Amino acid sequence: MTGTPLDATTTTRPFARTVRGSGPGLLVAHGAGGSVEANYGPVMAALAAAHTVVGIDYPGTGATPRAAAPLELDELADQLVAAADAEGLDRFAVSGYSLGGAVAIRIAARHPDRVTALLLTASFAHADHDLRLGAELWRALAESGDRETLARFVVPRALREAALRSLSGEALAALLAEVGATAPPGTADQVDLVTRVDVRADLPLIKAPTLVVTATGDRLVPPALHRALAGAIPGARSAEIPTGHLPFAELPQEWAALMTEFLRDTRV
Repeated sequence: MTGTPLDATTTTRPFARTVRGSGPGLLVAHGAGGSVEANYGPVMAALAAAHTVVGIDYPGTGATPRAAAPLELDELADQLVAAADAEGLDRFAVSGYSLGGAVAIRIAARHPDRVTALLLTASFAHADHDLRLGAELWRALAESGDRETLARFVVPRALREAALRSLSGEALAALLAEVGATAPPGTADQVDLVTRVDVRADLPLIKAPTLVVTATGDRLVPPALHRALAGAIPGARSAEIPTGHLPFAELPQEWAALMTEFLRDTRV
């Protein structure tokens, strides 16, 4: 997997870019506090087997410098499209996970002639009270620098209840240590954007075939928000996966199959 600075006219900040595979374009947009590698790495081989997969790391993640100002959804969307342009992709499918779903929705609404398919997983159009309050606490913990407490907040909300319960004490301690150690420096900035996103007006504008994947055990982004997307996007198809907020960690093969089968069905 490669990560190279993106030369884009939309910003002075370089965004690190990941490019894998060959074939029709597939853009991937990661979630808050994640990265292309963290969120799509476990399914990258399956996606790249038939597509040129292009992703960017948001400010404060990987090799992308942290932002000096609050993040804006339009900039993330523009940067991802600029990465597609740089790779010579005129048309592309877009997969968005969690916060990346809002990025993908904005791209699909603004570029209906270029987006061939839209895949949304554990995503939301705007934060309800549950998500907003949780995100505000998540942001405050990330800003505090207390990585141990940050991990203790994130882990039980990211994993499905049964998956958390199945961990041994040693495995849980190791997971908490890993999550605390690997939280990107820009986590607070990205989670702040979660509290401000509102793409509800974009949803009726989407023309591309759309798959909305609900993570039924999600305790971070309520599944009702996932399902609301399917109800608001014209002709959207729905699927469910029995995981928490991390399908790439709990059921990566099943998640990859949902996406690749939909792309195959839509001939992307």
